[in-house]
Amino acid sequence: MKASEIRSKWLAFFESKGHKVEPSASLVPHNDPSLLWINAGMAPLKPYFDGRVIPDNPRIANSQKCIRTNDIENVGKTRRHHTFFEMLGNFSIGDYFKQDAVTWGWEFLTSPQWIGFDPERLSVTVYPEDTEAYELWSKKIGLPEERIYKLEENFWDIGEGPCGPCTEIFYDRGDKYGDLSDPECWPGGENERFLEVWNIVFSEFNHNKDGSYTPLPNKNIDTGAGLERFSSILQDVDSNFDTDLFRPIIDRTCEIAGVEYHTNEDRDVALKVIADHIRTVAFAVGDGVMPSNEGRGYIIRRLLRRAVRYGKTLGVNRPFLFELTSVVSDIMGVYYPEVVEKREFIERVIRTEEERFHETLEGGLAMLSELVAGAAKAGQKEIGGEDAFRLYDTYGFPFDLTEDFAAEHGMTVDRAGFDGAMEAQRERARAARQDTGSMKVQGGPLAEFTVKSEFVGYNELVSDSRILAIVQDDALVESAEEGAKVIVILDRTPFYAESGGQIGDKGTISGEGFLLQVEDVTKAPHGQSVHHAVVASGSVSSGAAAVATVAKAVREDIIKNHTATHLLHKALKEVLGDHVNQAGSLVEAERLRFDFSHFGSITAEELTAVERKVNEQIWNNIAVTIDNKSLSEAKAMGAMALFGEKYGDEVRVVQVGSYSLELCGGCHVSNTSQIGLFKLLGESGIGSGVRRIEAVTGKHAYAYLESQLDVLKQAASQLKSNVADVPKRIEGLFAQTKELARENESLQAKLSRIEAGSLEASAKTIGDVTVLAAKVNAPSMDALRGIVDELKAKLPSAVIVLGALGEDKVNLAAAVSPDLVKKGFHAGKIVKEAAVHCGGSGGGRPDMAQAGGKDTSKLDEALKLVEELVLGQANVI
Repeated sequence: MKASEIRSKWLAFFESKGHKVEPSASLVPHNDPSLLWINAGMAPLKPYFDGRVIPDNPRIANSQKCIRTNDIENVGKTRRHHTFFEMLGNFSIGDYFKQDAVTWGWEFLTSPQWIGFDPERLSVTVYPEDTEAYELWSKKIGLPEERIYKLEENFWDIGEGPCGPCTEIFYDRGDKYGDLSDPECWPGGENERFLEVWNIVFSEFNHNKDGSYTPLPNKNIDTGAGLERFSSILQDVDSNFDTDLFRPIIDRTCEIAGVEYHTNEDRDVALKVIADHIRTVAFAVGDGVMPSNEGRGYIIRRLLRRAVRYGKTLGVNRPFLFELTSVVSDIMGVYYPEVVEKREFIERVIRTEEERFHETLEGGLAMLSELVAGAAKAGQKEIGGEDAFRLYDTYGFPFDLTEDFAAEHGMTVDRAGFDGAMEAQRERARAARQDTGSMKVQGGPLAEFTVKSEFVGYNELVSDSRILAIVQDDALVESAEEGAKVIVILDRTPFYAESGGQIGDKGTISGEGFLLQVEDVTKAPHGQSVHHAVVASGSVSSGAAAVATVAKAVREDIIKNHTATHLLHKALKEVLGDHVNQAGSLVEAERLRFDFSHFGSITAEELTAVERKVNEQIWNNIAVTIDNKSLSEAKAMGAMALFGEKYGDEVRVVQVGSYSLELCGGCHVSNTSQIGLFKLLGESGIGSGVRRIEAVTGKHAYAYLESQLDVLKQAASQLKSNVADVPKRIEGLFAQTKELARENESLQAKLSRIEAGSLEASAKTIGDVTVLAAKVNAPSMDALRGIVDELKAKLPSAVIVLGALGEDKVNLAAAVSPDLVKKGFHAGKIVKEAAVHCGGSGGGRPDMAQAGGKDTSKLDEALKLVEELVLGQANVI
């Protein structure tokens, strides 16, 4: 059975059981700082499990792409370690529980309509205290007791938050994969015969701060089954790498390298590593992660470079990984269209990174050669562990490559030091992600509040309403007095709740005897608009009639920025390429901020083109139409779905003429002309492969341009010019400044010659060495070096050190003639000693050097020290 068929059957089975099939979320977690990657099927569903969001359907199924990189070194060396994998999952959010989870699991695995496993080959493990699960397997399913194993570790718990026992289902692959006489050959043991195919977690307790456990108000089901393992069993192959998920990639790599699979163990490891890593890199880049030196980008860069190195062991010494992208898209594109749609972009990113790494490898070898030469010169036989780790961290050099190179030169490498540096980096990475929270505790005053609230704010900014609920100090109350900070839910509201990047509205809620000032609006777990307000006057009670009024001027500014954001998104795609995708946004009254994926910097010409395109759509007076469509219909129209957003079966389609088409629940202008004007404020990089644009529209754009014009007028006034002539006036001043600089240099050269002439007679002879150490007047380091150069011509055999006082600092310059350099005198070392005496540092070549210091009072002493240094050196000679 093909992997794609297994995936389809999983989703179809649970759809038949009333589950909503959720598409795979991006590998980049959305609003979850506790995760570097989505690493499990339930990870993107956390808001459902902890009650922050109530799903439309409490039954969910998915096939989620995941990345785990905690054991990269094992990839390729075992049958089932991967950095990228697919987790099949079915979930219940407070709906069905153990009986349905177990019986449906058994049905899916054993029914010929679905997977069709032989029931005699299945065994399970349970938590010893979970008698309900044990009896379900033994009595409901009819598993014999000898195939039900009780294991203490069958309890899923990650600290504070939801937790519970779990049951695992194992498949017996038969005698050729293990002898039952082996004490480890049993479900749960270390063996290849019994493969875990499914883990079902019964999330029924809350792990409290004090370490105690209490029953959850809503019990959940969280399951996971690895598609790769399923495939290896149903395709009856030795490892996951021999399935149709990996084998085509391995076969193509063999063609490129001119090698054969399953003929050499080391070669097989290389082929498996390449197949695994290219899947990970292709999917990550497709989700907007660019290779870099930090965070997710660093992981991708490391995996890609690791694959390149393994390619070298196969004899491939050119970029080749990008050629495998098409194979990945052929295998996975049936369910993950992004790797097909973005294939050219993914190939370009990978190829560029490969080419850079091939160049970097040369730099790494040069650095390694220097380390070996330095150790040999010092009489050492070992390369330091910190140095080896720096090679690994900076150039992607594996330890064994450094070790091999050192061995060729009769040296070893400090393995313990390398491991220590590696562990220190891992600790830093773990520390950066800890204490950020993973799963929130269920509950809250609005967790069970299900009364509907109607949003009417697309068409109305004032609404007659009734107060349904008031929350104060995290508890539902009947009333609140003046000065209280409250949360209010209305039966109907014109206030937009923050979502999709658009901030919540501001305004007032008023009624007989009270006035609330609304400061923000968010969404409750059940989707109602939650008004965060202050009781400005009077006393407000639940059930009271009210008038809800959105601040019109603020909303109008917000909608201009929101529609402009859609135009900006499209313009960026037109100018930079279709690979541009939204990676986050902020739409508020004063400005808009738009984050997007793009590989490389953006030129000034490209930004100008983007700005012009947006303004052209504004000036073209285009109608903005908004319709509700089915999700499939909207996608067929070509509507763009936005980053991090989840969509229901019916979606809102915002269309700007024939120019822009996006799925969006936000508020917009009815015609682009209402935006008035669009002006970019700035563009920058904010992370690996992510750029950020900030812009203003309408009156804020006008105010920005006015402020810039004011600056220009001030400049014109100071230049005694009109605005139009400012550039010409500046050019004239530059030319004048250059001429003055040339005159200054000429005068300085003359002064240097005069200064040098007066100093020549001050030279002393120490031993048989001529020394000149003196304080001079020199306004800059360049001037000081000029005097030194003049003296070098006058004193062909000498040690020269000059010092000059600047603003709160000391400048020092030194020169040693070639004959004295041969005798061991070193300008860099001499000037460094003098600088240290002045509280500074510096150095340079044996014949010429410079330095600086902070303590101006020590200059005379430092120059006296020079004579002592030369005397000491002369006596040695």
